[in-house]
Amino acid sequence: MSGAQDTPTSAEEPRAFEELYRSYAPTVYGYIRARVNSNAEAEDLAARTFANAFASLPTYRARGGGFGSWLMTIAHNLLANWYRERGRRPPATSLEDAEALPSAAPGPEFHLERNERIRAIRDAIGQLGSDQQRLIALKYVDGLTNAQIGHMMGRSEGAVKALHHRTLRKLLGLLAGQVEA
Repeated sequence: MSGAQDTPTSAEEPRAFEELYRSYAPTVYGYIRARVNSNAEAEDLAARTFANAFASLPTYRARGGGFGSWLMTIAHNLLANWYRERGRRPPATSLEDAEALPSAAPGPEFHLERNERIRAIRDAIGQLGSDQQRLIALKYVDGLTNAQIGHMMGRSEGAVKALHHRTLRKLLGLLAGQVEA
């Protein structure tokens, strides 16, 4: 949402502002939560951000970044004033609090599981016949079409489709441990 279109006006203000709140609340809360010690303080400051924004709607003018940018400026200013009133700098987040913060970065278990899946797929591909392995390489590594693969393997496009289907079925069976090599 950006620009004047996402700014509620007149009688529709409460309903439209509720939609804006739902859209921006996670971002505002996340921004504040990463800079304060507790969930309660973050919730309070996020609520104050939206209260200030709603009270200031009559003076809002869409400039540059739009409503979201304006809202984040309010959150930033509230946070700065909150620290100034308390005479302190933003605290270092404790290890326990850091665990509660959401992260987009995958953890070590994600990488371990991914590496295990890759190893299992490579092992299963190694159990396929040579034509099936070649098909997998041409299709998924080289990105060739069935017609191009057929030309390279001396088969019709239909024969490549059938081989592809059988190969995937066997590969899935191997991965599930249902098919003997």
